[in-house]
Amino acid sequence: MEKHLKLLSVLYIVYGSLHLLGGMVAWVFIRWSGLAHGFNSGEAPGRFLLSSGIVAVLVIFFVLVSAAGIIGAIGLLNRKRWARIVLLVLSFLNLIHFPFGTALGAYGIWVLMKDETDGLFQQSPASVPQQGDSSGR
Repeated sequence: MEKHLKLLSVLYIVYGSLHLLGGMVAWVFIRWSGLAHGFNSGEAPGRFLLSSGIVAVLVIFFVLVSAAGIIGAIGLLNRKRWARIVLLVLSFLNLIHFPFGTALGAYGIWVLMKDETDGLFQQSPASVPQQGDSSGR
């Protein structure tokens, strides 16, 4: 189960990083499109401001969720109990993001809900057996 926790952490870091990158690109696009629009085209600028404001709120939400996934994954690597809860919540939320989020969410729920995983969080990180360690410590 140790390998699954490490893999899940890496997957959440990669997934969250890609979403952060997408959020930054979307933010730049919002800012650029506002400048490109120029507000001199004769259209009502209020409609543009409303739609860009809604998109900006969505971008901020997705960036915050992505950052929570990265922070949770780092905490999971360090065997923090709070990280397990954070990633469980995010795994359930990711189920609606078909297809990659669904796969990551299902895998995260499977890994984090196992009884063997719970046992890993009750030990200190130093006492978790390392791969290839034949001493049993």
